[in-house]
Amino acid sequence: MGDAAARAVERAARLSYGRLLALLAARGRDLASAEDALGGALLRALETWPRTGVPDNPEAWLLATGRRLAVDAWRRQATAATHAPEVTLLDEERFARQEGAFPDRRLALMLACAHPAIDPGIRTPLILQTILGIDVRRMASAFLVKPATLGQGLVRAKARIRDLAIGFELPGPEALPERIDAVLGAVYAAYTLGWDDAFAGEDARGDLTEEACWLARIVADCAPAHAEANALLALLLFSEARKSARRDRLTGAFVPLSDQDPATWDAALLTEAEDRLRRARPEAKPGRFGLEAAIQAVHAERRRTGRTDWPAIEHLYRGLVALVPTVGARIGHAAARAAVSGPAEGLALLDALGVEAIATHQPYWATRAHLLAELGRPVEAAEAFERAIGLSRDPAVRQFLTEKARHPPLRTEPARIAPGGTGTGPISPGGAG
Repeated sequence: MGDAAARAVERAARLSYGRLLALLAARGRDLASAEDALGGALLRALETWPRTGVPDNPEAWLLATGRRLAVDAWRRQATAATHAPEVTLLDEERFARQEGAFPDRRLALMLACAHPAIDPGIRTPLILQTILGIDVRRMASAFLVKPATLGQGLVRAKARIRDLAIGFELPGPEALPERIDAVLGAVYAAYTLGWDDAFAGEDARGDLTEEACWLARIVADCAPAHAEANALLALLLFSEARKSARRDRLTGAFVPLSDQDPATWDAALLTEAEDRLRRARPEAKPGRFGLEAAIQAVHAERRRTGRTDWPAIEHLYRGLVALVPTVGARIGHAAARAAVSGPAEGLALLDALGVEAIATHQPYWATRAHLLAELGRPVEAAEAFERAIGLSRDPAVRQFLTEKARHPPLRTEPARIAPGGTGTGPISPGGAG
């Protein structure tokens, strides 16, 4: 019973953290207190469920327990009178997803975290922590910052929300333009983190990709005229369509994008992705997610044509780098340039990256290793392969790179170059698949 109860608590936390926190925080407008209450409820569940059994509705049990703990905390702070209306309203909440334009309160909470009064640099991590419960250490690694620095920023942001009494109700349409970019960035980051974990054997957050897709649909459906919202959903759907193809069904070996059989990709998801991308094409120039989704659409065309249009991908990458010159985008551009103009030109683009930016960046070393091997520089290639293998979290990717190091490619498509991703996410064109 103990193990079953612990698994039930873990599952409820994974699937329901953001929805529960949004309900607990909606009235009190204090994220830190709501997090304390939810954390206390999860601990109570670990203590209680092994003795009493898992309740029929675990989420409702956690919500009720968290609400009681929040009330107790308010009483201890001698502010129960102030919060009495909020406590009453919490009793009226329903845990199940609501019907209508806004299925649950998470979108309102995400938009509150993206309020203009919050430091722009902390908005995306704040959304990831509050909505999806992603820990500071994991986010710090993804955002290439120190955990202590990120943690301090999150504490300050939550205090600011409390002190300014920023509302957790859904704002009007006029507020979307200045907040939606941070929300989209958080959804994208959540998908990337979930993708990495799912394929590194860390399945505790393996459902994070599905949760990110769900949130992307909420945002796109609530802002149908916003091109980037539709583009992001298209981007995630293109990736989901080929997720199962990343592993050999018999051996579990990593399968790079260039080796995947397009017939195994999910046709229904590809169709929906293409439809969302068409909605995202405004008359003006596309944004970051529009360009990334367009790159993935070119890759998806191989299902129809049997070939990859690398010149088109390289062109789109140039636009992406000009718009958002992230490390991942520049590595992806180098991979695409290598496909079009040869490994020497791709390597030159890699050489232009700063040393600090790539020291522990696996996709850089994987891409560099392959290009050096193609150029006939075996000693340097071996060193780069060693770095890439050491930085790979996915055992299957480590094995893939180990085999490539033993049998260096003479000339490969760049879809084989970056098996760990290119740093702009799992769907970046450098070709993790």
